[in-house]
Amino acid sequence: MVAAQDGHGGAYRRLLGEVSLWLQRYFQRRLPPGEVEDAVQEVLLAIHRRRHTYDPRHPFGPWLAAIAKNKWIDQLRVLGRRQAEDLSEDLPVGDHETSVISASVLARLLDELRPAQAQSLMLVKLRGHTIEETSQETGLSASAVKMNIHRGLARLAALVESSHDVE
Repeated sequence: MVAAQDGHGGAYRRLLGEVSLWLQRYFQRRLPPGEVEDAVQEVLLAIHRRRHTYDPRHPFGPWLAAIAKNKWIDQLRVLGRRQAEDLSEDLPVGDHETSVISASVLARLLDELRPAQAQSLMLVKLRGHTIEETSQETGLSASAVKMNIHRGLARLAALVESSHDVE
């Protein structure tokens, strides 16, 4: 933030990128999914407008958290003022059988893999984490994560091909 205040554009872009990731996680735990991106953008705008108020003698984290908390409260107020829509009695409800069966089959297949392979596949392929994030979370190198994914996918393909009950 200090470099950004001094006019270093690269540092400012990096700061906003890292702050954006932190804000995504912060708001995902506190707001409905449709409201997360709006809240993140509001905080990023507030940081941009108020960056001159940051005092480098104090830690950046609490300054950011205070802005995020205030924007979170603002979002909650807006949500509280919205009119709730009444649901129609004839609202169609989808059949979840296929999803439940797919999740069950996937869980069984992942149980057949080595734990590191299953974890790497879950984080990257199912939850959308990057290789770097998965590497940090698991303590494995990025190349080990990639290798686990590659070998895990190969093992899954072999299991599916040899299975008669998987469609």
